[in-house]
Amino acid sequence: MTVLELRGVSKVYGEGSAQVHALREVSLSVGEGQLVAVMGPSGSGKSTLLTIAGTLEEPTSGDVLIAGEPVSGMGRDDRARIRRRCLGYVFQDFNLLAGLTVAENVSLPLELDGMPARSAVQCGLRALDELGLRGRAGSFPDELSGGERQRVAIARAVVGDRRLLLADEPSGALDSANGEAVMRLIRAACRRGVAGVVVTHDAQLASWADRVVFLRDGRIVDQTVPASGPESLLTPNP
Repeated sequence: MTVLELRGVSKVYGEGSAQVHALREVSLSVGEGQLVAVMGPSGSGKSTLLTIAGTLEEPTSGDVLIAGEPVSGMGRDDRARIRRRCLGYVFQDFNLLAGLTVAENVSLPLELDGMPARSAVQCGLRALDELGLRGRAGSFPDELSGGERQRVAIARAVVGDRRLLLADEPSGALDSANGEAVMRLIRAACRRGVAGVVVTHDAQLASWADRVVFLRDGRIVDQTVPASGPESLLTPNP
């Protein structure tokens, strides 16, 4: 089943001579259990694609569907509902709440969606178990290493019955070993049926994906399936 579908999505910022075309007629689909990496130079539209896929922005034109449900034109409350129930977002800077423990950070999305606090915490603890962080459940974010904070962010993104995981440079603040560990965790979520989209500049990390999409000037200029390693990703077709 297709979890995320973009149909001819364009995004324009500004007006007149100040217009910037961040995305131009982008179409993309991601099915259950698939991991898609998005690569491209700075300013190519990668982050805009992710924020539109995550319902944080609306496209100027085109359609976005999540689990078959069109979200373009939805009201703010309905988009927030989709994000709480279906979407997990991993930000480059983690976006953990400093005043909450690890367990509270992870369970918060479920509580916001109406789940009783005790049940939400139990779900959060199970997600932490899967990522080897149960022993850090009572710690605060500033007591964790960078790699641990990133794993907490991933646990928060996949807790409950999330269908779609979006990650913006999830290894950007990490060394190579922790970066690969993060991709391994995202890959594991996809094996459980989650659809994943990861923006990355690192060809080695993109080689974990089922498909790599290259953006340039707001357009998809190439798509490829990683072969035996990252070497095939270094130079997209013209």
